[in-house]
Amino acid sequence: MTRFGIVQMNSGVDADDNLDWLEGQLRTLSAQGAKLVLTPENCLVFGQKEDYDKYAEELGHGPKQKQFSQLAFELCIWLVIGSFPIRNHDGTLASTCLVYDETGNLRGSYEKMHMFDVDIADKHRSYRESDTFRAGSGMALVDTPFGTLGLSICYDIRFPQLYSALREQGADIILVPAAFTKTTGQAHWEVLLRARAIETQCWLLAAAQTGEHNAGRETWGHSMIVDPWGQIVAGLDDQTGVASADIDLSANAAIRNKMPVLQHAKLQCVMK
Repeated sequence: MTRFGIVQMNSGVDADDNLDWLEGQLRTLSAQGAKLVLTPENCLVFGQKEDYDKYAEELGHGPKQKQFSQLAFELCIWLVIGSFPIRNHDGTLASTCLVYDETGNLRGSYEKMHMFDVDIADKHRSYRESDTFRAGSGMALVDTPFGTLGLSICYDIRFPQLYSALREQGADIILVPAAFTKTTGQAHWEVLLRARAIETQCWLLAAAQTGEHNAGRETWGHSMIVDPWGQIVAGLDDQTGVASADIDLSANAAIRNKMPVLQHAKLQCVMK
């Protein structure tokens, strides 16, 4: 078994403040024996287009990414930054998940594929993520000593074909860093996470933003760890903080052997 941790945050627009708070939570989880920790979407900066542009860095370069690497090395953990603004060569930004191993090396990244361009009956009302970020175009998996990670971000959870493809490509554990709105989270967050775990027969780690943010944004929280049978084994309500659970990949094998849904599938998922 391996202990995995999740961090629930109330991030704002000041990356230094957010990182200071996050560091304390990472130290707590490391002391509890966590070997991998997932942080939420927008954990270092959660704001408007100009805020993301202010802190954006090229992939693998920049002071914030150096700090992520140093924390992973110092605490001897695999550190997954749920999303951070990465500047592409053409000047566009991508909402990017970053995976660091326990030596501080960047082992993988994933650009959020599905942009949250929707209208919601809340204080913020209209969300147009594509005004700030360029959508990614491909899946990402990362091999670790604890199993193969499948990467996703927030709104991706509504597109089961992505998760089916991650499973087909060998994912054991799927990560869902998020900043779900309070309105949509209350209605759909838990059921979507549990459904994706049941469908893929994978562990799901979901780390979320919670509370009130700038520009009238409210997020739902309720970070959780879900087993391959769809049971919630650890979680939080709407408070900031951490949760952890011991993950045993033998649970994946047992469930998949008894109910081999991947072999029974009549349609194979094709992601372009």
